[in-house]
Amino acid sequence: MPNLPDVVLWSIPAFVLLTVLEVVSYRFHPDEDEQGYAPKDTATSLTMGLGSLLFDAGWKIPIVAVYSALYELTPLRVPVLWWTVPLMLLAQDFCYYWSHRGHHMIRVLWACHVVHHSSRNYNLSTALRQPWTGATSWVFYLPMIAAGVHPAALAFCSSVNLVYQFWIHTERIDRLPRPVEYLFNTPSHHRVHHASQGGYLDRNFGGILIVFDRMFGSFTAETVRPVYGLTKNLSTHNPLRVATHEYAAIARDVAAARTWGDRFRHLTKGPGWQPDLDRTDRTESPEGVPA
Repeated sequence: MPNLPDVVLWSIPAFVLLTVLEVVSYRFHPDEDEQGYAPKDTATSLTMGLGSLLFDAGWKIPIVAVYSALYELTPLRVPVLWWTVPLMLLAQDFCYYWSHRGHHMIRVLWACHVVHHSSRNYNLSTALRQPWTGATSWVFYLPMIAAGVHPAALAFCSSVNLVYQFWIHTERIDRLPRPVEYLFNTPSHHRVHHASQGGYLDRNFGGILIVFDRMFGSFTAETVRPVYGLTKNLSTHNPLRVATHEYAAIARDVAAARTWGDRFRHLTKGPGWQPDLDRTDRTESPEGVPA
């Protein structure tokens, strides 16, 4: 297995430089329609990012153990060559699409991912606002390990995907040339993903490419200016509450549920699901029999 570079580590200087340049650009070329930077919000994003590095180091131990065990069991092997690396990046981006989509559609997964959407600002520091419970994505990449991709190669592809997504968290870049917008995830596409308007909710899940959203019906182009954040925004910048608020909300809903079925659905249905929503969706005939 060839040594692959630590893409995230090597990218840290670029992260810092680009963020500083973006801050300076707002100072000298402000745009009243853009959110820009807010000190408390930025501090929270940075704290969440640093915390995620510490917690991820712990989460990786059991995940790498599972990946390594599966890799040893499968007879398949994908060599790391100049032409296989792009294919592995494509496969990882495909798995990322479904992982990302699942983290929006399943509430117990959303409890992790909601952290990244909790800022009402949209700038490069928002890219660093990462969860502390990031052990919820690994299962989506098991098919790659079963197909013979070495865990280290998967880690490299995941790092490339993560680094790519840093620069798209900005309002300073408008639409790019049409071929780029058609194939790749861009700031315009990702602004839609971070918006809280109804028509923009749960759209544009792609990592590097946007083609999977086009293929699977989850693509929406940016038309009106996005309003960032959650449908019910937090009133705190406390990192601990940002990291855990949705888990606490799930616990309250599960405790208040009247049936075990409803308790299970509070975990597996989408964010915002309530038992009464299912009941009111059922139109009944005058005899009381569902129509």
